Amino acid sequence: MENDSDGEERSGASEDLLVREGDIAGDYLERLLDLVDYDGDIDLDVEAGRAVVSIDGGEDLEKLVGPRGNVLEALQELTRLAVQQETGTRSRLMLDIAGWRADRREELRDLGRATAERVLAGGDDRIRLQPMTPFERKVVHDAVATVEGVHSESEGEDPRRRVVVFRQS
Repeated sequence: MENDSDGEERSGASEDLLVREGDIAGDYLERLLDLVDYDGDIDLDVEAGRAVVSIDGGEDLEKLVGPRGNVLEALQELTRLAVQQETGTRSRLMLDIAGWRADRREELRDLGRATAERVLAGGDDRIRLQPMTPFERKVVHDAVATVEGVHSESEGEDPRRRVVVFRQS
């Protein structure tokens, strides 16, 4: 499996730095919500060596997710840049809005496992999935890795980069 940028481990990121990243991101996103006049509760956490910021509760938040999470991905990158501006270091912060990313993660896990099972059961020795973001590809790769007898790789160039699931030889 190939690690995408969202799948790499960041060594040396202290808990204090991650908490600071979350605080900076929370302030940035709070100002954004005020600008667009949306309600939302911001929750900050640290999971798996990265700051995690979630916004929940407001009726208009779906607009900040966009189709297939496109707006969410853009907001995450802008938030990472705001954090980097303050800290001087690249952030791997993860942003979730209205639970979209958590729900999508579960859908992708199911897709990865189901695809792996189809490769094992069917006549195809490989199945190519639709193009995905780095976050989506990582979740699928992790799910495929739980099924014995198959493996996955990413192929293509962004934004058309996709996961391919192979039967192991």
